[in-house]
Amino acid sequence: MREFFFEKRGLYYRCNTFNPQKETLFFVHGVSGSSSAWHVYERAFEKKYNVISLDLRGHGKSIKFNRYEDYRIEKFSDDLRELLKYCGVSKCIIISNSFGALVAIDFIGKYQKMVSSAIFIGPHFAVNKMWPMRIIKPFLAFIIKRKPTFLSKNKGGHIDYSKYLNTGDWNVQRTVADITNTGFWIYCYAVAHTCNFAGEKILEKIKIPTLIIHGAKDTIFPVKYGKAMAEKIKNSNLVIMHDIDHIIVLNRPQKTIEIIKNFLAGKAL
Repeated sequence: MREFFFEKRGLYYRCNTFNPQKETLFFVHGVSGSSSAWHVYERAFEKKYNVISLDLRGHGKSIKFNRYEDYRIEKFSDDLRELLKYCGVSKCIIISNSFGALVAIDFIGKYQKMVSSAIFIGPHFAVNKMWPMRIIKPFLAFIIKRKPTFLSKNKGGHIDYSKYLNTGDWNVQRTVADITNTGFWIYCYAVAHTCNFAGEKILEKIKIPTLIIHGAKDTIFPVKYGKAMAEKIKNSNLVIMHDIDHIIVLNRPQKTIEIIKNFLAGKAL
């Protein structure tokens, strides 16, 4: 895997040497995370597939923009389209985690012809329907009104997630490391925009083969939302991992990789 920077959109990304005969996997991480969460997955798939993993805008080594409006979900999904076009990819398999699933849903809703299949890990589709958001949303609105007039555009870095293996949904050290790297304001901006995103109608229009992986012990996006997604997407498979919470990507990589490989190979899940 080699490192690149897409100047037009301010995006850091990694990819291997592309082979036009291979399918392309496109990895999209969660809020306050970065592409470093996908290192194990890159190694597992880079020989058989073209692989792209990016740092979403404001995250990792990508540019940090100043305005609240810069972190609307559609801004993230438009970045995905522009990066794929820049890399010469007309069709991909999109693999998204947590907040990244919202970005992927919006992307598929607008550019489904660019996606051959979708894999959602610990996803949600309408965060505004969760009761905790009734409390969090007004608090975020209060915080955002007091935003600084200028945010540094300095790039962040990458978290070494090997230091946080087998940590739970609400692990303080991992969360502080993530938010510190992304920046408090950008974290608030991104989370606030999740409250304004409703993807129910998009799910009903998804026709491509879809895999949903959800942890039975997930306390951030409870498994009932994964089940609801599977009901709304006709051509979908739901795999529930009973021994894990929301942190599937970091804490169960080998099992997750096995499930993804079986799905892509058309094997029973």
